[in-house]
Amino acid sequence: MKHTQSTLDKLEDILGESGYITRYERGTFQSGWCLLEQRKIVVLNKFLDIEGKINTLLDLIPQLNIEFDRLTHESQKLYEDVMKKHVAIE
Repeated sequence: MKHTQSTLDKLEDILGESGYITRYERGTFQSGWCLLEQRKIVVLNKFLDIEGKINTLLDLIPQLNIEFDRLTHESQKLYEDVMKKHVAIE
C-alpha cells in the first residue's frame, strides 16, 4: 500500500461511510490517536506525517465496528485488504 494522500483519503472514507468522524488535533495521544467511542470520533495527531497517519489508521480500523454493508464497493475492497493484512500480522 502506497503512503500517499490518496490512500489516506480512502482510509478516511472507510471511517466516514461507517459513521465515524475523523479529526486531526494536536496532543499527546497514545500511538498517535484517541477514540471517543460514544460519539464515533477518531482523533489523530495532526503532527504525524502521511505515513504515520496511514499506519495509525491501518492499526486502528480493525479495532473499530465498521459497517461493511454501508461501504462503497471500492471501500469494501480496501477494508478487506486492511483486514487480511491485520490477520496476517497476528
